[in-house]
Amino acid sequence: MDRRSCKNVSVNTIISSERREPSKAMATISFSFASASKPLNPSSISPSTINPTIFNLLPTPSNSPHLRRIPLLLKSPPISRIFIDRPIITIQQRRICSTPITSMFTGIVEEMGRIKQLGYDKPDSFTMKIQAKLILEDINLGDSIAVNGTCLTVDHFDKGELEFSVGLAPETLRKTSLIELEQGSVVNLERALKPSTRMGGHFVQGHVDGTGEIVELKPEGDSLWVKVKTVKEILRYIVPKGFIAVDGTSLTVVDVFDEEDCFNFMLVAYTQQNVVIPMKKVGQKVNLEVDILGKYVERLLSTGFVDAIKSS
Repeated sequence: MDRRSCKNVSVNTIISSERREPSKAMATISFSFASASKPLNPSSISPSTINPTIFNLLPTPSNSPHLRRIPLLLKSPPISRIFIDRPIITIQQRRICSTPITSMFTGIVEEMGRIKQLGYDKPDSFTMKIQAKLILEDINLGDSIAVNGTCLTVDHFDKGELEFSVGLAPETLRKTSLIELEQGSVVNLERALKPSTRMGGHFVQGHVDGTGEIVELKPEGDSLWVKVKTVKEILRYIVPKGFIAVDGTSLTVVDVFDEEDCFNFMLVAYTQQNVVIPMKKVGQKVNLEVDILGKYVERLLSTGFVDAIKSS
């Protein structure tokens, strides 16, 4: 039997086996969709009680009889701080919700979007719906978008309504300033870096290291001095004239005040008009991501890499 004959036999065998057990295959598909669309508490939710302002994040093809839209009941903002204290129940759940992020950003904010809606669509599942324009030009499901410097994944978009949605994991809410957002809040937006894009800022991963607190806003001419306080674990990586991403904006550090656990930077007039930092007040949080190079250097020194090179 030649190679072409073997190939045909294999294909026919597969087709035949599928034809012999069609009901089993359909049962599997039907079970998956039924499970996804099952209400959390059927006794307490009825069509007449569903909030008319609910939006659906799962795109449903109209030509498929197996799919049904899933109602998402969103609580009113701001985000409940009770959510921050909820532990992730199992390691398996953490792995399901956590996806490795390989995107890079420049820290040059492309657009300021506005929070249209936010809240829980499922227990321990928080969704944020954002109005934007430029970001939607070439958007796709699964794209990475930096929202105030936090790398998030697009799970729904509507170019007609000029909006897209992202999900926030519990760890994201615990570690970032997104916990302070409310309906109507303005956020910095940046799409993931393309190889052909000019590198206007520095390499930003969208992996927020922690938050800082604005302790001073001081104008000088048409520029604005901003002073931020943070923890020593983050301040150790911040150096004068070094890079830092503040709410996803690539900025140059001016001074570091170790005795105050603070650092500062200056915003020129153009930057003030195109990022959200000047809209915040003293006492509000900002997301911080330090330059990744400092972490790598510290890691190499702590593992004895330099000593090994010297002795070789």
